[in-house]
Amino acid sequence: MGLRRFLAVFSARNLEFIRDRSALTWNIVLPVLIVFGFAFAFTTGGETLFKVGLYQQQAQAPGMDRFLALKHIRFIPVTDIPAAITKVERHQLDMLLDSSGRYWINDQSANGYLLEQLLNGAANRFTKQTVSGEPIRYVDWLIPGVLGMNVMFSSLFGVGYVIVRYRKNGVLKRLKATPLTALEFLAAQVMSRLWLIVGVTSLVYVGTNLLVGFRMYGSYLDLLLVLVLGTFSMICLSLTVAARLSNEETANGLLNMISWPMMMLSGVWFSLEGSPAIIQQAAQIFPLTHMIDAARAIMIDGAGLAEIYPHLLILLTMSALFMAIGARSFRWE
Repeated sequence: MGLRRFLAVFSARNLEFIRDRSALTWNIVLPVLIVFGFAFAFTTGGETLFKVGLYQQQAQAPGMDRFLALKHIRFIPVTDIPAAITKVERHQLDMLLDSSGRYWINDQSANGYLLEQLLNGAANRFTKQTVSGEPIRYVDWLIPGVLGMNVMFSSLFGVGYVIVRYRKNGVLKRLKATPLTALEFLAAQVMSRLWLIVGVTSLVYVGTNLLVGFRMYGSYLDLLLVLVLGTFSMICLSLTVAARLSNEETANGLLNMISWPMMMLSGVWFSLEGSPAIIQQAAQIFPLTHMIDAARAIMIDGAGLAEIYPHLLILLTMSALFMAIGARSFRWE
């Protein structure tokens, strides 16, 4: 691969994006507006639905059935008690209940207190355990999803749609007549968009964090790694759409067909915990799901690379697969 040719296309693509003031402004302003809007809307109130983590065992404490039959309580099955206790500390669960006779509540949670009274009314042979911790606001939970959504749209439409436009306008046909190879062109497009998206997303995160103050229990370097891998995976996904299409309307339809289900099922706006198993399994096919889940695990649960490596491995595998498909099927005209 010729370094000079790569750098020439890389530089040209950077200048094209930076000089497009409307696109640059929109990439920065939209996520900021969403974050501040939700921060303002959800700072004074919480969810009205009780959420109880349920660790089910063979032994059932007396009165357990009566408590499980209560309405307006969502029982979420858990298999890892220490991880669930952390969620109680962060107010992500109102109570953790072990069916054999123990329960955990946060002593600063009003919902936890009310659930304790309901539990004691239905069953009186449970052992109380208390934890303490500051609540996770909705905006703390939301920020990885909002930034991930912005990365998704910037990657899919900023690379896939642009390459289709180049093909339709004859730009790729002219580039084909130069010594530039397909590998050099695609690599320049990917790397240009990668650093721009990572830079803009980092700027938005830092700026909003200074004003809102997000919870961050993990490593910023780990979070940056997730951002880079997630962005790279979605850019590679866009290449599979842009490889052969020459019609902008078709490309726009395909990109929307990919992006909207991904946005709705990847946990951008709401948690998939408690949703049907088939929905949770379908969400695993999207790179945005793994990017957001890994980011939230770092920020909210303080997870390290050892805990999120399955997400990173899946993102790398998806990136390699998408890149191979895109490069194999790419055409200039």
